[in-house]
Amino acid sequence: MHCLPSRVTSWLTRTSRSISFRAIGASTSRLPLIERLPWHQRCAPEPVAVFRPQSFARDRHREIKGEFGKIVGGVASPLLANIFLHYAYDLWADRWRRRYASGEVIIVRYADDQIVGFEHRQDAERFLADLQERLARFGLRLHPEKTRLIEFGKGAIAARRARGLGKPETFDFLGFTHFCGTRRDGTGFVLGRKPVRKRMRARLRAIREMLRRRLHDEVAATGRWLGRVVRGWFAYFAVPGSMRWLTAFRHWVVQTWLAVLRRRSQKHRMTWGRIAGIANRFLPRARILHPWPEARFAVTHPR
Repeated sequence: MHCLPSRVTSWLTRTSRSISFRAIGASTSRLPLIERLPWHQRCAPEPVAVFRPQSFARDRHREIKGEFGKIVGGVASPLLANIFLHYAYDLWADRWRRRYASGEVIIVRYADDQIVGFEHRQDAERFLADLQERLARFGLRLHPEKTRLIEFGKGAIAARRARGLGKPETFDFLGFTHFCGTRRDGTGFVLGRKPVRKRMRARLRAIREMLRRRLHDEVAATGRWLGRVVRGWFAYFAVPGSMRWLTAFRHWVVQTWLAVLRRRSQKHRMTWGRIAGIANRFLPRARILHPWPEARFAVTHPR
């Protein structure tokens, strides 16, 4: 199986007003009251546009000049990406799969990030070329550094080993690094998922900075706050196969908390045994909270 992780870039900053938003039936206009915008948007050099339903009685292109359709710091950007790419990408990809694919094709998209799996390499190469041509019609393009065609899935480890190559490449998607794994006996294929390293480190740095700010707060208050943080992190990343990283994350959090508590006094009495008891009181244990993908898919889409 071959995998095509990619990201659509410049989806809202380079769109052609004559083609792109007509395709989804949307009109644009400048905000009537600019003073209602947040400060960071009022001071932004780029124009700010809002998107209204087609039935809104207003000239479609009036007051639209210069750069078109950019959302500056807006939380609506992922929502607009989903709406726009549903017509520009999803429907087209479904037609392409039914018309041209010679094997199985699996498409997963979230906003501007997507993963496409192909049974045959020739299908993947043709899809990539056709997709670039399709997006160019809307003034879009694929991110050159985040678009790759890799060998991934069942048989990838054996195939690359037979050709004298190393392990299959990995890819990042929705905060996880996906890699090809095997069962404990070294056979079969298991989809491995672990938190993206740089994001995990960034989260730990943020926790360390917040603990330093709460240096002189009560231990119980800090423990309740830290418990909510760790519990929320586990709620997303506690997938099958990630127990090693869950345990490591909790250990690093406890170690950082211990170092901060020891800075409260030169004559501290905070030992590993004592911080372990405090951590067990406030922090959740590392455990898997989500089922395997095929189990969840079987519940959502029973055959």
